[in-house]
Amino acid sequence: QLRVVESGGGLVQPGGSLRLSCAASGFPLGAYNIGWFRRAPGKEREGVSCIVSSGGGPIYTDSVKGRFTISRDNAKNTVWLQMNSLQPEDTAVYFCAARHVLVGGCSLDPNAFYNYWGQGTQVTVSS
Repeated sequence: QLRVVESGGGLVQPGGSLRLSCAASGFPLGAYNIGWFRRAPGKEREGVSCIVSSGGGPIYTDSVKGRFTISRDNAKNTVWLQMNSLQPEDTAVYFCAARHVLVGGCSLDPNAFYNYWGQGTQVTVSS
């Protein structure tokens, strides 16, 4: 089955860190640009970060710049989102999505077409 699966979510105190993983199953992640999105309670889905297939030129939404870092290892078919200095407003379900390079480049537009979406992992930042 072709899919991406997120893991690594959980409950963390403000100022804490989490590392999310996005693992591809059934296809080579190296041919895909990978985006991380999130949906907070009562809010629309928003783009958080994206990394192109080669691993270069990651992009971030303004609210996470300097706190979140996206990285990938195509040999391990995995992309990570390191989240530091977490705040309550980061509470959301986080999704990873894979977009084939022939479809287009990285996009943080929540309505952009991505070939595969994961089921999401819950991140809760609370004291």
